[in-house]
Amino acid sequence: MKKSLALAGVTALVGSTLVATAASSSAAPKPTPPTPAQAESRADALIESRPAAIVAAKGETYDAYSTKVDADGGAHTRYTREYQGLRVAGGDFVVHTKPDGTLESTSLGLAKPLTLGTTAKVTSAKALKDAKSRFEGKLTKSDQPELFVDASTGYGILAWETVLHGWASDGQTPSRFHVITDAASGKLIGEYDEINHITGTGNSIFSGTVAVESTLSGSTYQLIDPERGNGRTCDMNNGTSTCTTFTDDDNVWGTGLNTNRQSAAVDAAFGAATTFDYFKNVHGRNGIFGDGRGVPSRVHYGNAYVNAFWDGAQMTYGDGAGNANPLVAIDVAGHEMAHGVTENIVSGGLTYSSESGGLNEATSDIFGSMVEFYANTTADPGDYDIGEEININGNGTPLRYMYDPTLDGRSHGCWSTSTASVDVHYSSGPANHFFFNLAEGTGATAYGTSPVCGAAEGVDGIGRDKAAAIWYRALDVYFASNTRYVNTSVPSNTARNYTLSAATDLYGLCSTEYKTVQAAWTAVNVAGNEDECPVANDFSVALSSNTVVLDPGTSTDVTVTTASLDGEAQTIDLAVSGLPAGVTGAFAAPSVTAGESTTLTLTAAAGAESGQAAITVRGTSPATTRRANIALTVNGLPGCSASNATDVPINDNSTSESTIVISGCDAVPSSTSKVEVHIVHTYIGDLVVSLVAPDGTAYTLQSRTGGSTDNIDTTYTVNLSSETANGAWILRVQDAAGADTGYLNSWSLNL
Repeated sequence: MKKSLALAGVTALVGSTLVATAASSSAAPKPTPPTPAQAESRADALIESRPAAIVAAKGETYDAYSTKVDADGGAHTRYTREYQGLRVAGGDFVVHTKPDGTLESTSLGLAKPLTLGTTAKVTSAKALKDAKSRFEGKLTKSDQPELFVDASTGYGILAWETVLHGWASDGQTPSRFHVITDAASGKLIGEYDEINHITGTGNSIFSGTVAVESTLSGSTYQLIDPERGNGRTCDMNNGTSTCTTFTDDDNVWGTGLNTNRQSAAVDAAFGAATTFDYFKNVHGRNGIFGDGRGVPSRVHYGNAYVNAFWDGAQMTYGDGAGNANPLVAIDVAGHEMAHGVTENIVSGGLTYSSESGGLNEATSDIFGSMVEFYANTTADPGDYDIGEEININGNGTPLRYMYDPTLDGRSHGCWSTSTASVDVHYSSGPANHFFFNLAEGTGATAYGTSPVCGAAEGVDGIGRDKAAAIWYRALDVYFASNTRYVNTSVPSNTARNYTLSAATDLYGLCSTEYKTVQAAWTAVNVAGNEDECPVANDFSVALSSNTVVLDPGTSTDVTVTTASLDGEAQTIDLAVSGLPAGVTGAFAAPSVTAGESTTLTLTAAAGAESGQAAITVRGTSPATTRRANIALTVNGLPGCSASNATDVPINDNSTSESTIVISGCDAVPSSTSKVEVHIVHTYIGDLVVSLVAPDGTAYTLQSRTGGSTDNIDTTYTVNLSSETANGAWILRVQDAAGADTGYLNSWSLNL
């Protein structure tokens, strides 16, 4: 068991980052890399001497969770945190040290030291009762609620976590359901199921003819892989309890047809072996668990079970509808087992909710795709479609599209303030989109067309191998449990920041790879001005607000501040781009000298269309260009209806969106709300048209019907009674084929 580190006292709690000690100017011999135990001891000592760096509080203890030592002697030690004897979820951190043992930085989720009381007002019995009321399915066991500190937002609150065990509503999927409630008010904070799964309908056996390892016992072969930690593949016999290891007399397994029970086992064993090999040979990780153990694979689970899942210890695959379609595709296997990698690298895993949960799912999508490429089979070539072989939608379309996540009708392809509020499978979209842009670039590619968000510039990819190396490095040594896309509490605790650190480690600060990481995040609306590469006579541009909301007929001022970073102060010419129709921007002084400030006045005309836009403020000097971004929302006129008549192009195999912002509506949306749509297009059978509510819920209005008919001029009736009226409503139009194009002419919404 790891020892606990307790601080004798905490004083001078100033700052939240460990700052590198200045290196001597004289030459020094290259230090010998420390052992993991030595690196951990160094990190312990640094925490003792610099408690402010981890925003320490009195009564805390810290356990070293893992230590990784780089080839050059740099080290990264992960810690968990307890406060007054209570576990702190989101209190984990990583201490990064240089090769000589001096401090480099920390990865940290807490925004400030914890100061809360530890006496609950809500009883354990009340927390348990409330948690049980939220369980759907068959409950078989309830753990006693645990009192802990929930710091997932960066700020600690006292909470109860109740874990409920049983079966999901389908009667076959095991459930370990976590319910988090406020220990002072009893209010629900969050909930998630520990069992990570993918639900779909498989069509066939996917792997083709492949090599599988087995173990000879007497004269009988067992499907146990001695080369990869004795991972075994077993037959659940369409039940949910007993699993029998597959055996064979001649070591020739299966026929490639589902009529032979070994065939699905071959796919499962191949998936486990390929995932093991991928992480070991590409990233140097010794198996899913990091200790050389193999992964058990259970096939033929349940009766007509249309599911596959990872439960923290093993893979389980159902046989699909009619027990005829096992869900054993290679990217499904890689995706699910990557959850195991994530939860074994980051203490407790990336928290399975909000944006950290989206990063968790994206990590599995990324490595599921990379495992598929690594397998390199002709039966299932590598791509960036998730679950394309299992036909979850019943129409041959994938579960998710990394090159344009919005094509599934639910995922976010660009980050917005609402990304944190959608299901984690859909908040994975910005990270999936980022990874594709980093690997393959934006625009038309061999795998699909990747759009950019707002006024972002296009990206040239660096290749999937480098992209995967950067993502794994960020996960392995930088991510904390509550890392987000955008973090107002702890601005450094973001995926953008950590992937840039990873790119620096692997390829150098401000290398091509580093700059591509920057551009790929910006292309999905995850901006960062603090990570710009230095140049001679450099400067910065900052805004008094990065979020602006305008009512029609109003204006607001944003202060634009510049600073000279080094060298001579330059003359900076300012410009603003990305303004939607009806909105203007004017600078009090369009040119300033670095170090001066000016005012940008944004004005929405009385007839400005409601909607959202990403605005970019650019400052250009003879030396360089720097940018700052504004998320602009133009409200509709007060009331429960609005329209948008701005034309939006609809290109082949792409997604187009138009936004209406409802504000000042006091009514509850109706079960017969009206959406009037006018689209000019020469083949509406190409189109999927959806209305997306402010909470991210998509309502399909039309799905590739109408064949060769020209144009859509239709009013749809939609039941929106479960939605909140005020907020941004999106009309999303997906063109799912080639040859015919058009444009969205106008649309209106009457709630």
